[in-house]
Amino acid sequence: MSIQWFEALLIAVTSVGSAAIALIVASLVTQRMQARRPARSTLPELEPAVFLFDDHQLVDATGPARALLETAPAGATDWARLTAVLAPRFEGFCERMQSLGRIGRIEMTSRSDAGDLRLCAEEVEGLARITLFDRDAEGSGALVDGLSLRAIEDELDLTRRVLDDLPALAWREDAGGAVTWANRSYVLRAEALDKDGIGITWPLPQLFPDLEAEATEQRISLAGAQDKALWFEGYSHPLGEGRIRYAMPADALVRAERSLRDFIQTLSKTFADLPIGLAVFDRRRQLQLFNPALAELTMLPPDFLLGRPTLHAFLDRLRETRMVPEPRDYTGWRQHMADLEKAAASGFHSETWTLPRGQTYRVTGRPHPDGAVAFLFEDITSEVAVMRRFRAELELGQAVLDRLDEAIAIFGSTDELVMSNAAYDRLWRTDAESGLGRTTFAAALLGWRQLSGPDSFWQQVQERRARTALRTETAGVLCLAGGQHLACCLTPLPGGATMARFTPLPATASETKVVPPAGDLSAEVASLPDPPVPPPIEVARAAR
Repeated sequence: MSIQWFEALLIAVTSVGSAAIALIVASLVTQRMQARRPARSTLPELEPAVFLFDDHQLVDATGPARALLETAPAGATDWARLTAVLAPRFEGFCERMQSLGRIGRIEMTSRSDAGDLRLCAEEVEGLARITLFDRDAEGSGALVDGLSLRAIEDELDLTRRVLDDLPALAWREDAGGAVTWANRSYVLRAEALDKDGIGITWPLPQLFPDLEAEATEQRISLAGAQDKALWFEGYSHPLGEGRIRYAMPADALVRAERSLRDFIQTLSKTFADLPIGLAVFDRRRQLQLFNPALAELTMLPPDFLLGRPTLHAFLDRLRETRMVPEPRDYTGWRQHMADLEKAAASGFHSETWTLPRGQTYRVTGRPHPDGAVAFLFEDITSEVAVMRRFRAELELGQAVLDRLDEAIAIFGSTDELVMSNAAYDRLWRTDAESGLGRTTFAAALLGWRQLSGPDSFWQQVQERRARTALRTETAGVLCLAGGQHLACCLTPLPGGATMARFTPLPATASETKVVPPAGDLSAEVASLPDPPVPPPIEVARAAR
C-alpha cells in the first residue's frame, strides 16, 4: 500500500510540474511575441496636408503642406505656387475655387493620370481651408512623402523634357573638364561631328574646348557641314566642384552683324563722297557719325569731330568760327539753336543760314530712331546766286514790259496767265499780282468779249484755238464799249505758250474796219498802221 501510494504521489507531482513548466514557457513566448509586435497605439498617426489661406496669403499650414509648397515652382504668392501644383492634377481647379465663397464647400477628385488624390476646400470664418488626401497612401504612413514625391517626379519629368527639347546646347563638366551630363541637342551635335561613324561613348567629347571656365558670355564657333562654321554664344556657371555650360545658337546674330557691318561700310563710302555735310547725334546729343564734307563746310578740325562733341559744343564751335548767322545776342542765338534741335527731333525742319563770309547754307534736321537726330549742311551759295540773278532778270523784263504802251499778256502751256504789263491791267481792268497763275485763257477771253462787245473775231479765235491750239498767228480789230479801236494779235510762243498783244489804233484807221474771213486774219493786220513804238531813249531809261 505504501509503495502504491508513493507511486501515485510521484505521478501527481510530475504532472503538476510539467504543467507548470508548460505554463511558464508559454508565458515567456507570449511576452516575447508581444515585445516584438508594436502596440497599435504606438503606430504614427497620418498628418494630412492642410492649407489655410486668406485670399492669396498663406496664413497657416501643416508640415506636409509646407513640404509640398517647397516642391512647387517659384511664384509671386503662395497661392500661385500651390495653384501651379494642383491645377494640373484637378480639372477646373481655378474656376471652382473662385466659387468657394458662394458655395462654402468644394470636393474634387484628381485626374486619372495624377493618382488617387482627393481635395476638400471649405470656407472657415472668411478663410479658405484646403485639405489634400492621398488614398494610395492611406494606412501606409506615407502621405507626406507621397504628395511631395509625386510633385518632385512631375517637375523632374517636365525639366527633362524641357532640356531635351531646348534648341541650345547644355552640358555639365566636372572639375577636370570631362562632360558628365548633356542634353539631347548636345548629344545630337556630337553625333553629327562623328566623322568616323563609330558612335559616341561616355564621357561625351568636349565640343567647345576654347570656352573659358569663367566666361559669362563668349562668342565661339563649331565646324558644321561642309566645313561651314556654326556660331554660338557660350555661357558658364559654377555648379558644385564643376560647372554647367550653355551654347546658344548665334548664326542669325552673326549674319545680322555682318550685314550691318557691310551696310555701315557702304554708307561710310557713300557719305565720304557726298558733298553735303552730315552730322548724326544720338539721344544724348553726342556726335556719333560724320563725313569729311562736314569738316570742309564747317571749317571744324577733324580731331574736334573725332572727340564726339555734344550738339551744344558743336554749335558753340561753329559760332566761334563764324559759320553761323551773326546773332544779335548770345541768349537769343542759344534759344534759336534749342528751337532748331526740338524742331529737328520732332520732324523734318529746314532753314537757310546766310553766313558773314557771304556763303549761304541750307541746314536740314531730321529725326532718327531711338531719339537720335541728323543734321545736313548744304552749300547753296551758287544756287542762291542763280536764283537772285534770275529774279533780277524777271524784274528787269517786267519793268520793260510795264513801260510799253502796248497791252501784253502771256499765257503758259497750261493756259494760265504767267505775265502781263501795266498797260494790259489798265486796259482790261485786271490785277496782275492776283491774276498770275489763276487767270486762264478762257477766263481772259470771256473778259475781253464782255468789255469789247459782241464781235465775230472772238468766236473765230475760240474756234481756231479749239481746233489748232493757235499754232499760227491770229490778228483782228475790235472795238471797246467806249468806242476805242484795238488791234489784237495772238502769237504762239515756244513751249506751247501764247502772247496776246492789244495795240490802240488811231481814229482814222478805225473808221474803216474790215474783218477778214475766218480762214486767214493776217490780212487785216497787214492793212493796219504800225503800232506806236516808244523812242529808244525811253527804252534805255526803263532798262536802267
